Amino acid sequence: MSSDFQPPPKSLSILASVGGIVTAAIAIAGFNFWSGQLSPTSRQKPEISTSQTTSGQLLQPKEPIQSTPFTAQETETIANLDATSVVLPGEPIAPNQLRIAITPYVAPGAGSLTKEEIATARQAWSYFQRNWNEETGLVNSVDGFASVTMWDQAAAIAALVSARELNIVPAAEFEAKMSKMLKTLASVPLYKEELPNKVYNAKTLIPVNYGQLEKREEIGWSAIDLGRMAMWLKIVGAKYPQMRSLSSDVWKHWQVKRLTKNGQMYGTSVIEGKEQYNQEGRLGYENYAAYGLKLWGLDVKKALDYQSYTAFVNLYGQGIPYDQRDYKKSQANNYVLSEPYILDGIETGFQALPKAYADRILAAQESRYQATKQLTAATEDNLDRPPYFVYSSLFVNGEPWGTITDTRQQRNDLRFLSAKATVGWYVLYNTDYTHKLFDFVQANLKSKDGWYNGFYESLRQPNKTLTANNNGVILESLLYKQVGQPLTVWAGVNKSNKSN
Repeated sequence: MSSDFQPPPKSLSILASVGGIVTAAIAIAGFNFWSGQLSPTSRQKPEISTSQTTSGQLLQPKEPIQSTPFTAQETETIANLDATSVVLPGEPIAPNQLRIAITPYVAPGAGSLTKEEIATARQAWSYFQRNWNEETGLVNSVDGFASVTMWDQAAAIAALVSARELNIVPAAEFEAKMSKMLKTLASVPLYKEELPNKVYNAKTLIPVNYGQLEKREEIGWSAIDLGRMAMWLKIVGAKYPQMRSLSSDVWKHWQVKRLTKNGQMYGTSVIEGKEQYNQEGRLGYENYAAYGLKLWGLDVKKALDYQSYTAFVNLYGQGIPYDQRDYKKSQANNYVLSEPYILDGIETGFQALPKAYADRILAAQESRYQATKQLTAATEDNLDRPPYFVYSSLFVNGEPWGTITDTRQQRNDLRFLSAKATVGWYVLYNTDYTHKLFDFVQANLKSKDGWYNGFYESLRQPNKTLTANNNGVILESLLYKQVGQPLTVWAGVNKSNKSN
């Protein structure tokens, strides 16, 4: 990967939640990314598959198929179906289904892995073997490029825990790697000596801007990223007593006073040398990240509120929740994505968001498949071509099935099926549809260095980016299935909190 590119971090997802001006520093158009590696002109023709033939008949997804991009007519047909699938207002969820369950949810069929699933986990771990930085213990956010965000490092912690528990790495290697990671995180230079910078050079620990590995630059913190890191610090500290003091040291390193305000989460951006301090959070990631901060005792009551700003829109007959705060006023896009619901299910058993929300979001994607014969597992991720990062959404800023950049550039031509979303839905629901998704990933998205991020819908070829977050979510999803419990429950987080 060319060294002048920092792929957009997971913290870009906070652009769905940040009020005020979005920093131009996060924009990634203009970086010379795939030069000499996976450019459209140099890429070898991949083994690819699709969920349909041109006649609309289903194909067996385990057999990769050489295919060509959709014709203009095929693309238009699906676009028309998507556009006409919308009904506003949508069907709301009954109030008695909107409560957080007292008992965390456990998926049907959880409790053991098949040989194929174990192989899937090992394949995902290969990414982390390749991208581990011995100097610091941090893991590259994207294959071969030495920078990292707190979101992606949390994914690496999740991956290492999963690899240990799935017997992919021995206990001694786990303890050595985890100790190094945590000691580094407890000593990194902080933005204004407060909180972790949004991005670091993973080899030198210099706080940097996106795409600039050598120049020290403090650009602010992401509350969403730190919420996920907080969740995994708790899991590690509760599950492994020998790591408890190290995980606590990371939290103690942070000055958390400005991370929350009046029950909401706040982040910072530096624009033209001036700090902007903005509320972070829209339905989904806001609730998930707030739960992680709640575990450490912060007041995030308003951020955990999943009803006050929620409305419903019908997509293919399924009433899905979305955040009705107007992006025109806040400049914050209200993406509806799979990943926050998957992470909440896997890690907490739907204790941050009602399971009924996730039910509807998966059902809408299955209903789209039934109508279009296009397998659908939508969420945000890095791409292997410009604009390098998109939000493949069920609903965003009033548009159904919109794929956009953080600056609202429309890129529905790059809508993709997500590998991490596929595996997450598969372990959480274990339905015929999620099995179809899993089989499709097995047939089309394996590489020798991990799992590719996804499969382009209209191009009908893999999105060949390799990332820590994609492979980390796959690993923790399979750990969840193996242990048969949400990971905070399995680790004993609440028991640990009470004993402290």
